[in-house]
Amino acid sequence: MKLSIRIGFATLSLACVSLAPALARAQAHPRPGPADSLSAQEQEMLALANDFSRRCAAALEKWITSKETTEEKLFSYLYFPVAKTSPPKYTTDWDKLSDRDVLPIEESILAKSPAILFAIMIDKNGYVPTHNQRYSQPLTGNHANDLVNNRTKWIFVQQTALNAVKSEAPYLIQRYHRDTGELMADLSVPLFVRGVRWGAVRIGYRPIDN
Repeated sequence: MKLSIRIGFATLSLACVSLAPALARAQAHPRPGPADSLSAQEQEMLALANDFSRRCAAALEKWITSKETTEEKLFSYLYFPVAKTSPPKYTTDWDKLSDRDVLPIEESILAKSPAILFAIMIDKNGYVPTHNQRYSQPLTGNHANDLVNNRTKWIFVQQTALNAVKSEAPYLIQRYHRDTGELMADLSVPLFVRGVRWGAVRIGYRPIDN
């Protein structure tokens, strides 16, 4: 898989990450540039991602303030395996809060443009506590079907996901070809909780200049 990456400021070095061999072979090509060099669609997606991040951060901080969870639990990154799931799914001490409060935020971002294919909140390890409704359909027991239609509560270890959560830039744009051959763009921005980096938000969309 070949990735092209565009980052939100001109001087940033990408750190090497130890990955599984198939992922380690992925090639990443940084394309630095200021926000004003973005296309109209990229600027639109960046504005949505910044709003997305802000709203998710407010939701997570509200859980702490209301004592529905604690800062320690949010930053403990403890995952509890869900039995008989493949790929494996995980729950946490707070993922039901995410299903309640983050899902409506994700769906509102998803509804902003027909070009958007997904909008997700992801922690620093690639865990997605709540995927979009279209990717959170009931499990059927059919592996091929569930692999496509139920992708929530996974830990994503693909290169694109890892780049998104490791990047220190204000935004990161990655382009890659899906296994269908379709060109995709992935725009992510960091997510901070009480001033500490917790993860990121990602918006996946079809670039109109495809």
